[in-house]
Amino acid sequence: MSLRTAGSALSRALLTSGSRTPPATRATKISGLSTTGGAPEESKQGGGKTKEQSCASDADVLPSGEPAHRCTKADKKRGKEPVGAHGVGGVRRRSYTSNAAPVDQRSYLWARYSDLKRLVHDLIPPGACNLLNSSTIYANNEVNLAEVDIYGFDYDYTLALYSNALNTMIYNTARSFLIEHFKYPEEISKYDYIPNFAARGLHYDIQKGLLMKIDAFHYIQPGTVYRGLSPVPDEEVLEFFGGTYHVPLQQDSGFYGKGPKVKQFMDIFSIPEMTLLAVANDFFITNDIEYDPVHLFKDVSEAIGMVHLKGYMYKWVMQDLDKFILRGDETEAVLNRLVNQGKKLFLITNSPFSFVDKGMIHMVGKNWRDFFDVIIVGADKPHFFTDCIKPFRLLDGNGDLRWEKIKNFEKGKIYKQGNLFDFLRLTGWRGSKVLYFGDHLYSDLADLMLRHGWRTAAIVPELEQETKVVSTDRYALNLTWLQALTGLMERLQTHRDQDSKQVFQEWQKEREELRVMTKNLFNPQFGSIFRTCHNPTYFSRRLCRFSDIYMASLSCLLNYDVLHTFFPRRTPLQHEAPLWMDQLCTGCIKTPFLEEMSHIR
Repeated sequence: MSLRTAGSALSRALLTSGSRTPPATRATKISGLSTTGGAPEESKQGGGKTKEQSCASDADVLPSGEPAHRCTKADKKRGKEPVGAHGVGGVRRRSYTSNAAPVDQRSYLWARYSDLKRLVHDLIPPGACNLLNSSTIYANNEVNLAEVDIYGFDYDYTLALYSNALNTMIYNTARSFLIEHFKYPEEISKYDYIPNFAARGLHYDIQKGLLMKIDAFHYIQPGTVYRGLSPVPDEEVLEFFGGTYHVPLQQDSGFYGKGPKVKQFMDIFSIPEMTLLAVANDFFITNDIEYDPVHLFKDVSEAIGMVHLKGYMYKWVMQDLDKFILRGDETEAVLNRLVNQGKKLFLITNSPFSFVDKGMIHMVGKNWRDFFDVIIVGADKPHFFTDCIKPFRLLDGNGDLRWEKIKNFEKGKIYKQGNLFDFLRLTGWRGSKVLYFGDHLYSDLADLMLRHGWRTAAIVPELEQETKVVSTDRYALNLTWLQALTGLMERLQTHRDQDSKQVFQEWQKEREELRVMTKNLFNPQFGSIFRTCHNPTYFSRRLCRFSDIYMASLSCLLNYDVLHTFFPRRTPLQHEAPLWMDQLCTGCIKTPFLEEMSHIR
């Protein structure tokens, strides 16, 4: 059975569960309307019949013992009343008659719960969600590759993907700088790198020393705030932020993720930095040593910067290319295909030429420059995209700067620094015929999309692992039941007696447990980089804003021809939700009183 069929069945089940009324509560009214969507009850004082009655068989009787209403010829000739917009199936009105013994509210609610849970388990067979492929390219905006003539690339984590061993080396060296250069306690060296502790896109409160996950609406996700290596209880988080989980805009990170009080870590190179921050904070806290979190943040940031500025990272990679660079043959295949199809290519990277040259020779070969029409190193992004001051400089064969003014770009030559405005003037490459690939949403993509109208493609290596998790049976079952339970709570929330409240408390507890279980499948500390419970993360929101398409690696292009058009899925807005398959799969009915409201109209 497909998920589409399963979603429809879940939707029908929720409609049914929300419409059934336990016999003991049929006379309950809210504002003159039935709480369950049935027809208005017979007036106990007047004894009159309701205006709407359903057809019944000879054997049907009302709870009062009276025969149920039977269809007349006029009733049978009367057409079905349409409910909803044109083309959208309506919800039939039902009259539930029964001579069964009354049931209490608690039993009624748990019966609906059991029915729905059984349905979820029956409708989600093993492998039902095993449809995602980590080699897929996902579209936020429609992109027709036939209109793209020029392809541009960043180097690190775009043309060259690195192994996790590089993060360990960065962490270890920065930790040594922290001890030797900044004179931090030697005991910090006992803290080894924790590979799966941090995740990309997290925020760090510089003054409070808190690492946390924030959603697209600037709210902290409960259970994802860490001080050192320990989670901060939700009660303390609320105290830190004045009784709310909300982080005000003026305190949040700036446009490039670097605010005065909060920094967002957006690139993969920042994962060792987050881990070292957590480790250093943990050392001072567990040893009860007084320290200033602001000083710690600046020292760790500088120690990480020294790893790059002093060239340690470049040296490690160049000394053992096989250990640190992954899937170089796929990069070569992508470049070959694009060049053979007559596309123009260019490279803009912050890395030095010697480092890029060594890596490209390893992946593509000695003639790698022949693939590119323009090669720019040491670009100093994101300033490359915003400043118009630095001129381009030509590098000679020894890597030394030349003094000539750059009047045009020559294929195979290496240029340094410069700015995008001169780049556009010299090349004439403007608008949507240019597609640029990069891993950093701010430094690589934001300005190109917002200011210059280039097409942008984000490289998100984490997609490979996240799609594997999403494709597991455990995730599919947990998420489907979580959504179905949420829909059940939404549908039945009008039951507000004391017994019902106790049942809802138990359901809410289970709902929170399901959220934690789902989060832990991705990362026990912070969960998925794309979701905070049901909301997108701050990272995910920026990903959708600054990239037209996104993928796990550049090699995903090999699955599509150069004339392919990427179409984004039409995801439902909240007011559109009842009309869309996504909402049917979640089981959330956004119009729980649609039938009752029709009586008013």
